[in-house]
Amino acid sequence: MRFPNRDAVSGRGSDRPARLSRRRLLGVSGAAAAAGLAGCVDLPTTLGGRVDESAAVSLFHGGLRRLGYYPDETVPESVTVNWTFPINYVGHTAAKASPVPTPDGETIIFAGDNGRVHAYAPSGEKRWSTLTGATELGFHGSAAIVGDTAYIGGYDGDLYALAVDSGEIVWRTRSDELDGALAIGSSPAYHDGTLYVVSEYGSPSSGALWAIDPDTGEPTWSDDRMWGQPHPSPTIDLEAGRILAGSNDGVVYCWEYPSLEFAWAFQADADGEEREGGAFRAGAEIKGTTAAYDGYGYVGSWDDSFYCIDLEDGSEEWAFETDRSIMSNPAVDVDEEIVYMGNDDGYVFALEAASGEELWSADVGGRVIGALTVTAETVLAGSYDSHLYALDKATGDRRWRVENRGRVTSAPVPVDGRLYYAERGVFSNYYSSAETRLVEPGHASCLVSNE
Repeated sequence: MRFPNRDAVSGRGSDRPARLSRRRLLGVSGAAAAAGLAGCVDLPTTLGGRVDESAAVSLFHGGLRRLGYYPDETVPESVTVNWTFPINYVGHTAAKASPVPTPDGETIIFAGDNGRVHAYAPSGEKRWSTLTGATELGFHGSAAIVGDTAYIGGYDGDLYALAVDSGEIVWRTRSDELDGALAIGSSPAYHDGTLYVVSEYGSPSSGALWAIDPDTGEPTWSDDRMWGQPHPSPTIDLEAGRILAGSNDGVVYCWEYPSLEFAWAFQADADGEEREGGAFRAGAEIKGTTAAYDGYGYVGSWDDSFYCIDLEDGSEEWAFETDRSIMSNPAVDVDEEIVYMGNDDGYVFALEAASGEELWSADVGGRVIGALTVTAETVLAGSYDSHLYALDKATGDRRWRVENRGRVTSAPVPVDGRLYYAERGVFSNYYSSAETRLVEPGHASCLVSNE
């Protein structure tokens, strides 16, 4: 572990007004911008005022701060598979979308990499399945549920609003309206009547943070200063007054909240080849979503380090060095003040939030690239060895593991004694020059106590 040795870097273009599009300046999306005026031409364009400020909300990784902490949930001593269904068919290496329960826990929303969004009852009864336009690489971000509407971005670059009760697509904000977005791999955040989502672009390799009207899907603000193609979801810390997200340039970008004035940028140790004419370097990609706790942000990087960043000014508080890159989303037990994260070396680590001191590490047999979850007494982590692990959160000792078909890369989500998660498909020849073939689709699963 190393302690502070640098400050936040100044934000690239921090004096630019919102909505000044680098892509428009480069002439990449002029035609797309014009086409975007048509809006959602073949779908309804408004929710009819169904979203109100009192609506119950359910977000990826447990809320705005993305803590992955469920203190009221208890993981069974032993589990069995209650039901499964096929959901993932594509060999794309990004972590798969995580299940999101409705606020009442009576419906679980799953999104697949074939462009389908599904709703299931806890019993395993399928309520509906909707095919969207994201048919090539589907969904890798998870839904944000606000009242009776689920919002999710696809790898077609479009943002969708679906009715929770029926699966009807209520509106669809097309890529053209988002400056020609290549994809949306992030999971939306929602607060105070606005959706926030990060989009990614291919030429140049870049990204943008967007504010979206949840009733209409209309973009109301954006800032496109991000380099790299960002996958992480926006994190909002209301106490700190910050909204932030990382990107593939190894930078965590932070804005004041709710003013959306740019605040700072933190740069991880990128030492790879130059990209986009020297705009950034490879080697420190930030793939995971930042967890915000007690005025600090916690996030890992491909530079093999896990960082604690001061949300006030973006300075490094401490960094914990590992032997391999870090892609996973951390989880934070705010009561014990412990951060849990996994890395590509196949380990889960427990670190003191204040100091970064290692408390324990546990071997889980394969890379950990999805989001970790912590409950009253258990840390849950999916592994590349095709198992879901339950670890004692005090010691790291294995409580149990469940074998699956494919690699487990979604967040495990506990709801009323049940655990929901998803795996990748199983492929042959994936890392060879021969044709890659789907052997078996990845499944979404529900685990229950077998006692």
